[in-house]
Amino acid sequence: MPAKPTSGERLMLLDSASLYFRAFFGVPDERSDPDAPQNNAIRGLLDMIASLVATHRPTHLVACWDNDWRPAFRVEAIPSYKAHRVAQEVAKDEWEEEVPDPLEAQIPVIVDALAALGIPRLGSDGYEADDVIGTLATASHGVRAVDVVTGDRDLFQLVDDANQVRVLYTARGGVRNPDLVDEAFLREKYAVPNGDAYADMSILRGDTSDGLPGVAGIGDKTAATLIERYGDLAGLRAAVDGGDPAIKGAQRTRLEAASAWRSAGSRRPSSTSRRPRWPISAWCPERRSGCPPRRPRRWPTPALPSGREPCTSRPARLPVGRLDCPQNTSRPT
Repeated sequence: MPAKPTSGERLMLLDSASLYFRAFFGVPDERSDPDAPQNNAIRGLLDMIASLVATHRPTHLVACWDNDWRPAFRVEAIPSYKAHRVAQEVAKDEWEEEVPDPLEAQIPVIVDALAALGIPRLGSDGYEADDVIGTLATASHGVRAVDVVTGDRDLFQLVDDANQVRVLYTARGGVRNPDLVDEAFLREKYAVPNGDAYADMSILRGDTSDGLPGVAGIGDKTAATLIERYGDLAGLRAAVDGGDPAIKGAQRTRLEAASAWRSAGSRRPSSTSRRPRWPISAWCPERRSGCPPRRPRRWPTPALPSGREPCTSRPARLPVGRLDCPQNTSRPT
């Protein structure tokens, strides 16, 4: 069993889009001047971050970013992946997501606000924030505890008590009263023992919100029972292919007919071989002038100015304020 982290450090990973979408739809638009730019997503996200930091006291903080909200390699594996959210195809294997105009206009300000606060914003071209979160959470095993803040159940697969990785799930109680998802929560709610088993169960169940089909007629309970009985997806595949008599009738027919679950795994940020890899040390934040290109949820992550060296200190140390890396003596203007 992996050793629990002993450093006393706690890394908080923000699923940024999940939070600013929640802020946009949940925080009232209280502009006194109707001609002023709408700012509820900006205010809501910054308030969420302040609340999370005050309550959970992380020692490290990273805003994880969707550089590509619908990666081509996932679409190649499952063409229906997020297809219902596509606004238009702008180039081969490149799609724009439907984003309300008043929210789209606030995203560049969010980008600059995070930079001004010194909060590292990490993304990688061709990958989602889920992949960034999975990479950084896995890299922290045995080093520091991890809190993943999201409204997306997909990231439950990262839960790992031995390595102190848990999810603060905001979909029901928001950031002030999130569900604290650990292995005990997964056992009680979904009858699976850990994050890996949750991932296998969710692949069988599918997820209509992401356009993932799953297996017809199989919900949480049946999926959890199959994973408990056969150990994992590989064990279930072997049982189906081997003619296990316990799998029969309509269930066998549906399992044999559903091809997506047999090659599934592309949705698993903690295990996919295509996930990006960085050291846990972050790049120094950089204040950018002007707004990023107009493309929903594909704002480029900050690059180092010419001549700068990568920051070898830890990612942003709290309390949040001026968190520039020691090598970076420049200040935002």
